[in-house]
Amino acid sequence: MWMITAVGSALIFGLAGLAMKISQMRGGSNTALLLALYSSGTLGFAIHSALTGALTDLFADWRIWAAGAVIGAGSAWGNAVFMKALAYGPASLTSPLVNMNIVLVILMGTWLYHEPFTGRELLGVCLLLLAVILIAVRRKEPLTIKEKTWGVYVAAGILLFSLRNGGLKVTDELELNGTLILLAAYLMSTLWFLPPQRRLVGAAARRTGWRWGLLAGIFSYGGLQLYAQALASGPASLAAPIFATNALVIALGSILLYKERLTRLQSAAFLCMMAGLIVIRL
Repeated sequence: MWMITAVGSALIFGLAGLAMKISQMRGGSNTALLLALYSSGTLGFAIHSALTGALTDLFADWRIWAAGAVIGAGSAWGNAVFMKALAYGPASLTSPLVNMNIVLVILMGTWLYHEPFTGRELLGVCLLLLAVILIAVRRKEPLTIKEKTWGVYVAAGILLFSLRNGGLKVTDELELNGTLILLAAYLMSTLWFLPPQRRLVGAAARRTGWRWGLLAGIFSYGGLQLYAQALASGPASLAAPIFATNALVIALGSILLYKERLTRLQSAAFLCMMAGLIVIRL
């Protein structure tokens, strides 16, 4: 059951990334996009907590807000430094390197929490990681680095996204409510992106960013909620790399929406993903 949940988390979270791409393609403001994303995501986690009767426990344990601050920083600041890294270096190198944060989550699950890891599962994980790398490679993009600070941003992105993706595993082991932690994380991220709104110019760009950001936030809530459940019921060493394949959903959506051709590398990435999932499931 955990594997179905993990696959669902990758699919839904990938739709959030696709909504962000659509906003970018239509000239939407990135600042408005992120503020809208975290606003609607916060609302999603709040409604979920209220329906399950857990909302009243939001201030019952200081660890919820401490963990929310760490995971929120990993999410909000991770997105910020990732965009900075893209400004200084090629996406073909930046994206797969930043996605290597999943390796840290896998190591945490196997070494810190002693999760069993068979040779077959290792093969499946390697296939999934290969899929994530291949989907980001762009042959026509020059592999040049404009600034030495690119490496600093990439390293920061790896660390920050590992705080988001691995933090939920840690809090689950501490028996903390994952939904409440994500609610606190998204609420603090919303406050983080609120001040820059004052400097926004262009009503059309603002409206586009808000429209697609609100939709992205709903998918982000759904994807991370399922990811938290997958970590609670299954091994992080397997759930994390499955979740990382959300990048393939973005690629497939771009192919369908913008009539982009499926390259050989993208085809290989999809085959690796399917093979990895099958090997893990056997």
